[in-house]
Amino acid sequence: MNLQHVIQSQQFSVPNLMELFGRTRQMETIVRRGGTRDYDDKIMASLFYKPSTRTRFSFESAMYRLGGKVLSTESAKSFSSAIEGEQLEDTIRIIANYCDVIVLRHNEEGGAQRAAAVSPVPIINAGDGGGGQHPTLALLDLYTIYNECKTLDGLSVAMIGALDTGRTVRSLAYLLSKFERVKLYFLAPPEMQIKQDIINHLQEHDVSFQLESDPSEIIPKVDVVYQTRIDRERLQGKEVDLSQYNINPDMLKRMKSDAIIMHPLPRSVEIDPVVDRDPRAAYFRQSQNGLFVRMALLTMLFDKE
Repeated sequence: MNLQHVIQSQQFSVPNLMELFGRTRQMETIVRRGGTRDYDDKIMASLFYKPSTRTRFSFESAMYRLGGKVLSTESAKSFSSAIEGEQLEDTIRIIANYCDVIVLRHNEEGGAQRAAAVSPVPIINAGDGGGGQHPTLALLDLYTIYNECKTLDGLSVAMIGALDTGRTVRSLAYLLSKFERVKLYFLAPPEMQIKQDIINHLQEHDVSFQLESDPSEIIPKVDVVYQTRIDRERLQGKEVDLSQYNINPDMLKRMKSDAIIMHPLPRSVEIDPVVDRDPRAAYFRQSQNGLFVRMALLTMLFDKE
């Protein structure tokens, strides 16, 4: 697999994903052994125009465990030349002189693509805009599903929350669409339902899906419950019972005994802390997998040289 940039989920084929998963398992072993010094000549710049502690720390930890070095800012919009009006493209051209890879979180949808168009070093999209993509998080989500369910074919997946602006849900839907006999259920208030571009993609690829607003009949059917946050302020003044979208002990009783619960984190009230004790709660294992997947991605970018 010859990776140049990691911008969107669509760029990965099934063989690419299997190669990534194989390398990810190698990274798990490397971490257990205390890391490696194989990439001590590499420097990663984490350029975050919007704060994201989990994603930034995950990438930086990945780079350190590979033996590399890190340049970092999580408020580039305020603490870089962007505050003086410098264009993203100019910022990327300059920072690329100082590092071997740039991990970019940008406030505008399409920011990562703009950066990749001018960058002489690999760009990794760590989330762009309010409704763009977050491919590395989707990759760790897919790896978690693969690890927990032992397959990606024939699965039924419920995605719950503010789906219209959910980068993680959008990116994961693209990845799941590559596998056989997958069934997707999008569970959200009508005002927050998945956007038409994802629907068009699923229809083009003959992926089975349903748009629903009531989780009660769907949850008992699925292998994966992918919970995300709902922006409650967006529904002020509307009579919507948001508690129906929360995972609590009552919902656990309706789920399959071997289903898993995922969440990209951070969470609010949408998952009762009591759920954490259930073995089907996979979200902390999911978060840990982010380290291994991001280590694997970095090595794939470096090893192509």
